[in-house]
Amino acid sequence: EVQLVESGGGLVQPGGSLRLSCAASGFTFDDYAMSWVRQAPGKGLEWVSSIYSNICGTYYAESVKGRFTISRDNAKNTVYLQMNSLKPEDTAVYYCNAASPSIATMWGWGQGTQVTVSS
Repeated sequence: EVQLVESGGGLVQPGGSLRLSCAASGFTFDDYAMSWVRQAPGKGLEWVSSIYSNICGTYYAESVKGRFTISRDNAKNTVYLQMNSLKPEDTAVYYCNAASPSIATMWGWGQGTQVTVSS
């Protein structure tokens, strides 16, 4: 059974930083590209960033480019999202999953981690 457990969210002031973690199990982690997506209140899922299994390929939404950094530790089956210079519009529940939408649907979603950026 695939399990994705996100953590590291919280309340932070604008300009602050957070580091999210996603512990994965139930599949061969280093075989899969992974993504972070987010869902703001009242909105749909928004893709944030992806990282390929060889770690060399990373991709970011324009809205977070230069502020967020995705990384992974294949030995720990964990993917991270370092978020700097946070803005109120980054407020959302953040989820990790497979980069492939079809695989993500098959695996299902974890509980996510809430990030709130507010003064």
